[in-house]
Amino acid sequence: MDFLRPASWEEALAAKAAHPTAVPIAGGTDVMVEINFDHRRPEYLLDLGRVGDLYEWEAGQDSVRLGASVPYTRIMEDLRAELPGLALASHTVASPQIRNRGGVGGNLGTASPAGDAHPALLAAGAEVEVASASRGTRLIPIDAFYTGVKRNALAPDELIRAVRIRKADGPQQFSKVGTRNAMVIAVCAFGLALHPRSRTVRTGIGSAAPTPVRAKTAEEFLNAALEEGGFWDNGKIVPPSVARRFAQLCSGACNPIDDVRGTASYRRHAVGVMARRTLAWAWESYRGTRRAPEGAA
Repeated sequence: MDFLRPASWEEALAAKAAHPTAVPIAGGTDVMVEINFDHRRPEYLLDLGRVGDLYEWEAGQDSVRLGASVPYTRIMEDLRAELPGLALASHTVASPQIRNRGGVGGNLGTASPAGDAHPALLAAGAEVEVASASRGTRLIPIDAFYTGVKRNALAPDELIRAVRIRKADGPQQFSKVGTRNAMVIAVCAFGLALHPRSRTVRTGIGSAAPTPVRAKTAEEFLNAALEEGGFWDNGKIVPPSVARRFAQLCSGACNPIDDVRGTASYRRHAVGVMARRTLAWAWESYRGTRRAPEGAA
C-alpha cells in the first residue's frame, strides 16, 4: 500500500488524477476501521491531512461553505446557530476523540446509509462541492449524491472539497436510535428542518434504506396540511392526526433490512416515532418565535 501525502489542494487533485483508485483519508475514522478489519486493502491511500483549505469554513449571507475536513467538534461549537441540525447530529458521532478528527467529508465519501451527518444534510438541502484536476469544480445536490449502498456520485478522479449548506431559517431537529449512548452505529436516524421562508419541511432518514433518503411523500403531505390550515401564519399546534399521518408516511419511506443492530420492522416503527417527536419539537420551537393569537391551541 503506497501512501500519497499532498501539501495543497492542487497537489491532491493531481495525485487523484494520476491514481484514480486512491482512497482519500483525512480524519481516518471510517477508512482505518475498514483497513484494520481487512474489509478494504487499497493500493494507494491519499492523505489529505496537510490540505489546510479542507479544515476551513466560511459563512456567507445565506449559506455556510463547510470544508470537508472541518471536525464535528468545531461544527458543534462554532456553527450551532447557522447549522443546528448538523450540530445536533455531530453530538451523536462516536466519541470526543473521533469528533475531534472526523468531518462531514468522510461521511459523504464513505456514503454509508448509517452516517450520522446524512439525515441533517438531506433535511437542510445541502450541496456537495467536488472537483477534479481536468474538469474543475461542480456542485452535486445532496439528493443526487447517494447512488447505492456505500456508493456516491463522485467520478474516479474527483475529491470532495466542501459542503454548501443554507443557513437555518427555522428550527431543525435530529434524532438517533442506537444500542447504547456512545460509540455506536445508528440503528436508524431522522433529521427534520422547517423552512419558513419557503413554507416547506424537509426530512432525512438514515440507516433505514440502502441509502440515506428523504420521506418525500410525507413532506408533501405535511407541506399541504400546514399551508391549508394556515399554520405558518397562525402559529397553532399541528393537530395530532396530521402528526400521526406524517409519521406513518415517514415509516413508509423506509426500506430497511434485518441485521445485528435491529429488525426491519423495528426500524420502520422507530423512524415513525422519531418523525412525530422531531416534528413536535421543531414546531414548538417555531411557535415560540411567533406571537400566537390569544387562546390559540
